[in-house]
Amino acid sequence: SAMAGTDKTGGRGVKLRTLYERMVVMRLFEERVDEVFTEGLVSGTAHVCAGQEAVAVGACDGVRKSDYVTSTHRGHGHFLAKGGDPNRIMAELFGKSDGYSGGRGGSQLMADFKLGFLGANGITGGGLPIATGVGLSVKLRKTNQVVLCFFGDGAANQGTFHESLNMASIWGLPVIFLCENNGYAMSASFKDTSGSETIAARAAAYGMPGVSVDGNDVLAVRDVVRAAARHARRGDGPTLIECVTYRLLGHSRGDPRCYRTKREEQQWRKKDPIAAFGLRLEEDGLLSKAERQAVARRAAKVVAGAVAFARRSPCPDTATVTDGLFAEERKRS
Repeated sequence: SAMAGTDKTGGRGVKLRTLYERMVVMRLFEERVDEVFTEGLVSGTAHVCAGQEAVAVGACDGVRKSDYVTSTHRGHGHFLAKGGDPNRIMAELFGKSDGYSGGRGGSQLMADFKLGFLGANGITGGGLPIATGVGLSVKLRKTNQVVLCFFGDGAANQGTFHESLNMASIWGLPVIFLCENNGYAMSASFKDTSGSETIAARAAAYGMPGVSVDGNDVLAVRDVVRAAARHARRGDGPTLIECVTYRLLGHSRGDPRCYRTKREEQQWRKKDPIAAFGLRLEEDGLLSKAERQAVARRAAKVVAGAVAFARRSPCPDTATVTDGLFAEERKRS
């Protein structure tokens, strides 16, 4: 960046601009995913995280590259934030052979264990017990890693929430349980489905710290996740974090969003996490208007490149359609 030379904050400015750019890529990626679904280029389903970028980017920046992440049905953003390749994510959505699951998994069934991204999950609350299991593995192997477990407000009312948090607590496991409270479980409002005012308040029942944070403030999210990671690495066990945010688009494609008012949506659009962070960087002299435009252009290029890569990628070979489906008895030669 042209500003790097004059940047009074040195490395910090570069770092903050990187976080901003990651969020912009994520927004454009998800908006494009919404479009390709509408155009019928992609089959199956997709749940996009437009509006929730600060949670994914802030949280993944609060842990180490060597740490693990478990995700949700709304998982593209978490994957991108953990270092996933936009080309391969898009190719998987297109059902192509260069996708992360060879075109077999689609939106909810892609992972990259080398990156520590243990996958999205089509089952509401399905990632919670996986994270607790991985936390136990980390503790037994004494690797000093942490597990960052994303889940939504709907998942917080599943039985797996209670079982996973309770077990992680009694065994002192290094898990950060991070609830993305976007206000709605499909069409059910959080106010109508929770007996507690916040998800964070439930932490007390499990004897772990609970903190609620503005999920549209990327740096606030990063700070609480960092603190929870330090807590876990010291051997002090899990933390429950609630990031209060909002999904700007529907639950999934074809959702007319008739369960919430246009006025509510407009109010949340005013709290857009990307616009807010961009403005903050501009006011701090870390990002000029021209640079913000340059970021948007670069991000658009990344997303256009991902779609082009997905289109070019070959379809899986039909001869391999049963690969991995059946257990075979191999005769010893």
